[in-house]
Amino acid sequence: MINEMKQYIEITTTFKNREDAECFVKGILDAKLVACVQMSEIMSWYSFEEKNCSHKEYRLAMTTCSSLFEKCEEFIKKHHPYKLPQIVAKKIEYISVEYSDWADGQI
Repeated sequence: MINEMKQYIEITTTFKNREDAECFVKGILDAKLVACVQMSEIMSWYSFEEKNCSHKEYRLAMTTCSSLFEKCEEFIKKHHPYKLPQIVAKKIEYISVEYSDWADGQI
């Protein structure tokens, strides 16, 4: 069964080192803005301030409801070490009722 009541989203951002990412995860979970966070190590390539860059980063994928997006965005901007952090949100097309019930209890 699909939960039709709330729209859930996945917000992603990246960190240069694992320690900063883990500290951020603790803070955003403690603030009850997201239900769950997955972290993965990635390689990023991008252009910034007219230079091509590449380095290892840690991507966080955070599950929350869309009504909390603005608060999550504020939290990211306030607590992120990057001058210009990536903040990308995507709709979650399906979330089970059981998982959404659990998520609701976390946020």
